[in-house]
Amino acid sequence: MFLRRFSAVTAAILALTLSTANAQVYKNGLIDKTVALIGNESILLSQLEEQVQLMLANGEAPTDEKKMRCKILEQTLQQKLFLNQAKLDSLTISSDMVEAELQSRVDNVLYRMGGQENAEAYFKKPMFRLKEDWRSILGEQNLIQQEQRQIVSGVSQLTPSEVRRFYKRVDKDSLPVISTQYRISHIVLYPSKEDAIMEVKEKLLEFRQRVINGERFSSLAALYSDDKETAIRGGELGLAPKALFWPAFSDAAVSLKAGQISQIVETPDGFHLIQMIEKNGDMFNARHILLKPKYTDAEKQRCFTRLDSIRNAILIDSTTFEKAARLYSQDPKSYLNGGQMVDENTGSTYFEKDMLKPSDYAVLKDMKNGEISAPFESQDNEGRGQTIFKIIRLEEVIPSHTANVDQDFLVIQNFAQGIKQQEALKKFIEEKQKTTFIRIDEMFKDCPFESKGWVK
Repeated sequence: MFLRRFSAVTAAILALTLSTANAQVYKNGLIDKTVALIGNESILLSQLEEQVQLMLANGEAPTDEKKMRCKILEQTLQQKLFLNQAKLDSLTISSDMVEAELQSRVDNVLYRMGGQENAEAYFKKPMFRLKEDWRSILGEQNLIQQEQRQIVSGVSQLTPSEVRRFYKRVDKDSLPVISTQYRISHIVLYPSKEDAIMEVKEKLLEFRQRVINGERFSSLAALYSDDKETAIRGGELGLAPKALFWPAFSDAAVSLKAGQISQIVETPDGFHLIQMIEKNGDMFNARHILLKPKYTDAEKQRCFTRLDSIRNAILIDSTTFEKAARLYSQDPKSYLNGGQMVDENTGSTYFEKDMLKPSDYAVLKDMKNGEISAPFESQDNEGRGQTIFKIIRLEEVIPSHTANVDQDFLVIQNFAQGIKQQEALKKFIEEKQKTTFIRIDEMFKDCPFESKGWVK
């Protein structure tokens, strides 16, 4: 779907996170107070309560709320230590990153609350004041992250011998479990798109004319749109910032007046007709009909027949899988490697089940090493689920196991390096506790802090 969707939990968290404009009243009539001073920074009771609500919204139901508040306070104290040091180190806020995150937050709020007017009424502040508040919070977070990166950057990379010594002494139950992994090669054919695209465009032009002649756009969307999530609402998207859509879609939409219908618009999702409902500043609400090119049975059969011929040639040793992939595969990311699939994010040639397309795993799970599948239908890895046809060869299966230094050296190395970095951060906190002014309110003096250096 071209519009990012948010879960109900995300919506609840978003509302709670940004609800600091509404005053809370605590026990004995207390509205708010400073519960800790650390260096030049202060921590308010309202900030802790906000985090409590976040945890509850995430489904966490602690048995001891006091311990939960103590834990949150300690985490906040740690963040303030990093912030203090970032300022002493004269680190500067990355304005581009903060502004990008701020815009994302504003877009999400406006989308959830139905526009700027509703957001300002809820928070009891004009939007420019809200942006100032959020920009300040995000700026602090940016400085904290920079300071933490600076601290861990001084941690030397573990050598192979250090990794092996770590593995010998570590509790094996603490090591990560590696899921079953598959190494795979494939040969891919894309069905011809020209006829399917032409058919889709002809249908959309027909729908456009039918609306001009008096039919309801919403009725056609409900009957024919391939976006099933909006089809049940007559194609209506809901008021949302234009930044949440593909640029081609939002540009075409905002150029329309209320009631107008666009020409055909192409996005990575397919082809659209758009009807504008209303515009509100940088937001709009529109209906759309999405059609995705669907390939004919004849085109599918052509691809299947071609792949079956390639498979038979490999099986009778008239060619190799690698040569066939280089000659015939239309996957631009694997054919030069003889069809070897590679994880783009890690560079690994091994894939866990959750990293595979469901259609690929359904074929793969019953195969043996070296076996070549029959042709089947799948989707590409370009992010839009375009139909492809392929055969795959299973090169190797590594069963699920606890990470070990022989099979999973990089996993163990990263795990050990992470522990070493956490130890560096912990050491930083302990050292700064000794030299930083810290004052905690009496109501939190008996907290069971993990570090004893908070209460002096």
